[in-house]
Parts: sequence; C-alpha cells; structure tokens
Amino acid sequence: GSDLDANPRLRTAVANAKSQSMPKDNIDRAIQKGAGELDGAIYEEIIYEGYGPHNVAIIVEVMTDNRNRTIASVRHAFSVCNGNLGSANSVQYMFDRQGSILVDNTVIDEDRLTELILEAGAEDLNTGNPDEYQIITASADFDTVRSYLEENSVAMLSAEVIWNPQNRIEIDNYKKAEQVIKLIDLLEDDDDVKSVHSNFDISESIMAELG
Repeated sequence: GSDLDANPRLRTAVANAKSQSMPKDNIDRAIQKGAGELDGAIYEEIIYEGYGPHNVAIIVEVMTDNRNRTIASVRHAFSVCNGNLGSANSVQYMFDRQGSILVDNTVIDEDRLTELILEAGAEDLNTGNPDEYQIITASADFDTVRSYLEENSVAMLSAEVIWNPQNRIEIDNYKKAEQVIKLIDLLEDDDDVKSVHSNFDISESIMAELG
C-alpha cells in the first residue's frame, strides 16, 4: 500500500526521489502508481531482458497497467539501437540480485560504518569511490540492513535492490559508448520503466566526451 510507515521499500524509494530533487507531484504519483492506486488502474511489475549493441546485457524493470504497450515500447528501443529483446532469463544469469546502499563518506567513519553493517548482516563494503561508500547486501537482507542504518541515524544517498553484473564489458571508444548510452536513455525515458541495469563499463574520459 501507500502507507510509508508500513512500507519500508516505498519509504526508501521516496527518499531516493527527494535526494534527486524530484517534484512533489511526481513523487505522489509514483507512490500512487506503486500502490496500484492511480486512476483505478491495476499495475504489474515485469522484467524484460536482452542484448544491446556490442553484446551488452540489459535488464529492464517496469511497472505497467498495459503490458502490450510497454513491451512494444521496450522492443522498439532495443530494435532501433541494434539490440535484441530476449526471452525470460536470457541474461539474468549474468547478474546477482543484491541490495546496494550508498552513504556519503564524509558523514561517518569507515570503521563505524563497518561495525554497523556487520551487525546488520550486510555482505560487503566497497570503499573505492572517493565520495561515497557502497554497502552490498543479499536481496533478502536489504530491508533489514537499510532499517538498521536508519535506526542508527546513518544518512543514505540511495538504497535500492539492483542487478549487479558478475562481469563487465569494457566499452572502449566514443562511438560504441554513444550507441549503448542511446539505448539506456531511450529505456529510461519510458514512463513505465522503473530501472535499467546493464553490465557495460565506460571510462571516465569517454563519459566526459559524451557530456
């Protein structure tokens, strides 16, 4: 339902939206959509998957009240970008379903955060990013870890369950990167799409060229 106190995942989604400065009307609409309360429509969550250009594996999570409309839109995006929408489980095996929580590394000491996440049952703490820590959890433990951090007043930049690629494909030139990003952007621009996950890696220098 849309009761934030009774729905920790929805509460986290709202916090993520606010951190990205999403307008309040958009947040309210997302809450209603997530609770199936929007315009009396019945929404369902569906996962689509396939290959983008240069053999990049892609998982698309959607929430839709019309699966025919949504699959047509997703298939079109793959098609115009030289990709192929696959069948169920065609690329999921390349990913691990995990919780990912990002924390600003200036607001908490690494030793203290390590202590907290061990108590909460997290799997790993990634410290390679100069600005933030990434806490990795099993998907089943995500809500428990997130709630424990919340109870201990740890401010989270984001908290979500992701598809974490087991291996990454290096996109090593501007043209290839442009083609891959075009598909990701098309998918993310679809109102029915909740999230897009992939296994490509683009260097910072090429990303800078892309603007």
